[in-house]
Amino acid sequence: MNCRIEDMRHKEVINIKDGARLGAVSDLEIDTTNARVSAIVIYGRLRWFGLLGREDDIVIRWQDIQVIGDDTILVNYNSPIRTKGPPRGLGALLGYYK
Repeated sequence: MNCRIEDMRHKEVINIKDGARLGAVSDLEIDTTNARVSAIVIYGRLRWFGLLGREDDIVIRWQDIQVIGDDTILVNYNSPIRTKGPPRGLGALLGYYK
């Protein structure tokens, strides 16, 4: 199957483990040594309209992609367990977290 980068962009990515919508493909990681795509990247969601930055990007290895369809990409992705870290962003500066 041949596919252009432009065709990959904006396809919805769905995790088959839990049915969660991870987002749309934003970028690709390319292994320039072997001239192959090594991963797809989904940019992190904006936090509070982008004023507080973004969440972490999701990087899915090419091996974890199960099916590439016309509108969606099904992946077998283990999401990292996130723990609540120290307060960040504007709320921490203004003292909303105590």
